[in-house]
Amino acid sequence: MPDATAVTTAVLDDMREESDELDLLVAGLSASEWASPTPAEGWTVAHQIAHLNWTDEAALTAATDPDAFAAEVGKALASPETFAAEAAEEAVAALTPQALLVEWRQGRARLQEALRAAPAGTRLPWYGPPMSIASMATARLMETWAHGQDIADALGVTRRPTARLRHVARIGVRARDYAYFVRGLRPPAEQFRVELRAEDGTSAVYGPEDAAQRITGPLLDFCLLVTQRAHRDDLAVEAVGTDADRWLDIAQAFAGPAGAGRPPKGER
Repeated sequence: MPDATAVTTAVLDDMREESDELDLLVAGLSASEWASPTPAEGWTVAHQIAHLNWTDEAALTAATDPDAFAAEVGKALASPETFAAEAAEEAVAALTPQALLVEWRQGRARLQEALRAAPAGTRLPWYGPPMSIASMATARLMETWAHGQDIADALGVTRRPTARLRHVARIGVRARDYAYFVRGLRPPAEQFRVELRAEDGTSAVYGPEDAAQRITGPLLDFCLLVTQRAHRDDLAVEAVGTDADRWLDIAQAFAGPAGAGRPPKGER
């Protein structure tokens, strides 16, 4: 079994690489490109980076001042549908794109430092269940990749899938029951089998081999599905079993209210 500290360090390294790759995508943008609309209604490229900066700061607060973070959770509970958008809007209104970029860079560097310094076994509060350091890093990587996809779509850029997608897929699988709970539904009792094909020919596999409920498809497509960056009708993800098929309609890898997702391409 891999050493837990080594696993956490590897995930933190991947988290940093995911942010650095997105940084390269936005660093040279013009003012008009920062104002480009993204697939998230009402959000520009600047809003996407503002949101990542805000959530990185929230994670830093969770790691360094749990009491202050509890107060932030209270604000989120008071307006669960709008609090994230309001925070992004405030940042975009207050900062130029370059100032926002500097804040994001500084914030994610502080978060890296705090997570690496946290004692082994630390559990961090979050908007969902408390998380280990590795799980927090995975969640930050997932969100960075997902919002980075919005930015790439806005700019007409096709990103090369990386091995870091395995982190996104894993958190999507682990969040299966949460997707039911957040909709007031009871999760299926049995585990699902999820078999995903990466572009390099390798596979990412989760769940018991003999499970009756099964999900198969490309790793990238599954990640787009669970982050709700594409509609399942536009993806090559397939289900066997009624419960598995239902999950593909509601899957989400992120904490918070059930997302609306993206409409099929023909309805955009």
